[in-house]
Amino acid sequence: MSSAIETGLLPFTSEIRPEGLAVGGVLLTELAQRLGTPLFVYDEEHLRRRSREAVAAFGQGNVAYASKAFLCTAMARLAHEEGLLLDVASGGELRVALHADVPAGRIVLHGNNKDEAELRTAMSAGVRHVVVDSFDEMDRIERLHAEEQLPPTRVQLRVAPGVAAGAHEAIRTGGNDSKFGFGLVGGTAAAAVRRAAGSPAMILEGVHAHVGSQVLDTSELAAGAAAVARFAAEARVHRLTVGGGLGVAYEAGQTVPSFADWAAGVRTAVRDAGWGGDVTVEPGRSIVARAGLTLYRVGTIKRIEDVRTYVSIDGGMSDNLRPALYGSRYEVFLPRRPRAPRPLRARLVGKHCESGDVIVEDAALPAELAVGDLLATPVTGAYGYAMASNYNKLPRSAVVFVSDGRARTVVRRETEEDLLRLDVDEPAEPVAPPTTVGSGAGAARCVGTA
Repeated sequence: MSSAIETGLLPFTSEIRPEGLAVGGVLLTELAQRLGTPLFVYDEEHLRRRSREAVAAFGQGNVAYASKAFLCTAMARLAHEEGLLLDVASGGELRVALHADVPAGRIVLHGNNKDEAELRTAMSAGVRHVVVDSFDEMDRIERLHAEEQLPPTRVQLRVAPGVAAGAHEAIRTGGNDSKFGFGLVGGTAAAAVRRAAGSPAMILEGVHAHVGSQVLDTSELAAGAAAVARFAAEARVHRLTVGGGLGVAYEAGQTVPSFADWAAGVRTAVRDAGWGGDVTVEPGRSIVARAGLTLYRVGTIKRIEDVRTYVSIDGGMSDNLRPALYGSRYEVFLPRRPRAPRPLRARLVGKHCESGDVIVEDAALPAELAVGDLLATPVTGAYGYAMASNYNKLPRSAVVFVSDGRARTVVRRETEEDLLRLDVDEPAEPVAPPTTVGSGAGAARCVGTA
């Protein structure tokens, strides 16, 4: 990691100029100067090209963008324009997709604990289908259909195939011990098929499974696909969704399968398992991760003799929670000198009041790094802004798309005034003390309203 940053970690349109790194024809140093830091920068051409690659591999109508990786109005519109369905996992994500004028028939609703409000919106709008995750959810759908006369909704049943994959336990979702789906073991999934097929509130279309995230071995994804395909064939459903999970390279030296590799492995696996129809996938990270990077400004460099050097930036776990949550690893470089060797070893940390607020545990940095320098962490397009918070009351960062020499802000930077927007600053109404009726140990108590 002491060598220059690998170009394979940078967005597709990255260009090294004498003045520094440009993405989408825009110098990163100029963007930071104009728009401030921290700043999420997305290469729009990269987003579009990756979307097209996914559609080319799996076929039109068979790719749903997993919007939990990164969603805003502009991203929802871009995914729709490039022929992707939208996979949303909450009422809020559904609201953004509809606001972006994505037709409801191109939206899929996920979630392991959808409430009645979320289901009501989905059923009323007529989403493509709801991925049903539990019998309790079936109860809610049937109640909305019977009591509010909402139309029957198309559903796929999420199953836990007993195959778990992924780089970290917290993102392995397909095992038997999972909060997601109906288990294949013990006949739970088969019982769910029978109930959905016989319900007037549901139109059973297919089954769905997702085995995990940040998977770099397509054989793991193929194994999960085979397990659910076998069940889908036995259940005689019409559609099969095998989720997402394809990983990306976060550090130098990592190799990543292509969408074509993933598609070939999945098709072979499901065919051998007895499934003869199309397969739908739900990539998120593999669409957006490498397309984005985050810009920070160095505020403090603290050298502790015989211990380590700390480099503090003006963001932290509020804009990249993955290192603290999953132990995820990143690289970092100077946008003004992207080819510079990086012999300095330091811990890159944020400005939050947490010792665990670490962005890069053992960062490789240029020796001439100084206070005020601009730094960039690449491959932060997935689960960076999506997981952002206001911890320590830091305003969330802006998001810009760059393309053809122009930058457009798609999410504005929060202000300190925004941080107060939800606070209610009104005097509390007086609450009358409870009134005792009768006396003694068994006396009843009621609340007076005098």
